Amino acid sequence: MARIPGTGLAKGLAVTLRHMLSRSVTQQYPEVKPDLPPRSRGVIALVEENCTSCMLCARECPDWCIYIDSHKETLPAPEGGRPRQRNVLDRFAIDFSLCMYCGICIEVCPFDALFWAPEFEYAEGDIRNLLHEKDRLGEWVSSVPAPPRHEANAEPPKEVTASKRPARGPGGAGAAKPAPDDAAEAKPRPARDVRAIRPPGRLPDQGAGEEPRPARDVRSIRPPGRLPDRTPGEETSPPGGEDAPAMPEASQEPPAGPPRSRAPRDVRSIRPPGRLPDRPNGEGS
Repeated sequence: MARIPGTGLAKGLAVTLRHMLSRSVTQQYPEVKPDLPPRSRGVIALVEENCTSCMLCARECPDWCIYIDSHKETLPAPEGGRPRQRNVLDRFAIDFSLCMYCGICIEVCPFDALFWAPEFEYAEGDIRNLLHEKDRLGEWVSSVPAPPRHEANAEPPKEVTASKRPARGPGGAGAAKPAPDDAAEAKPRPARDVRAIRPPGRLPDQGAGEEPRPARDVRSIRPPGRLPDRTPGEETSPPGGEDAPAMPEASQEPPAGPPRSRAPRDVRSIRPPGRLPDRPNGEGS
């Protein structure tokens, strides 16, 4: 099918005419400010009073675009105390030419000194002017939005619950209850005999009027496998029993005469194991 000349031009003019008659959605910036979402990441604001120069945000920054300088100041000692030192913030600067707006510094700050502000009009003609000091960062605190409200059915914060709790004292809920009148008339308990208390496994002590127990001979206790000791005056039985002939007792007297000397031993007759004996002289092979 042949195309009619000028069809594309007619469609384009129809689209233009349709948008000319519809309502415009273009915002005339900068005369009209845009409506930004509440959690938009525009710029980082600093609350100087909350900063303690802990350097945690500067260490966690992946781009190393935060610069902090401080010095220590000694506070006067209170009465009965000792002087203390604190860090005084001298410089806090953020280089937004390096910042990638990750928000790690805001999340790790333990003292709520950094916040997101929806400001975005800080463009500069020179990149070196994007290094903003603490004075400029403090001006953006006024534009920080308020935190979101709690849900309708959510539990109230702990701070609100603690503030509504009645005070402890004579008239508060935490006051001590008076003791009942019956406590003063309670009878004292009889004293307990401490001697009647014995550890588990111990035999009870001997009572009055009981006969004393015979003392146990400790010598009769012997370890297993050991023969009983011989009582003084008791005769020993021979090794073979009572019917076995008695063994003659060895004489304790030394033998008469000079002691006999041993014959010298032939050292040549001693050979190590596995060695053949030497052949005597004159023996045939």
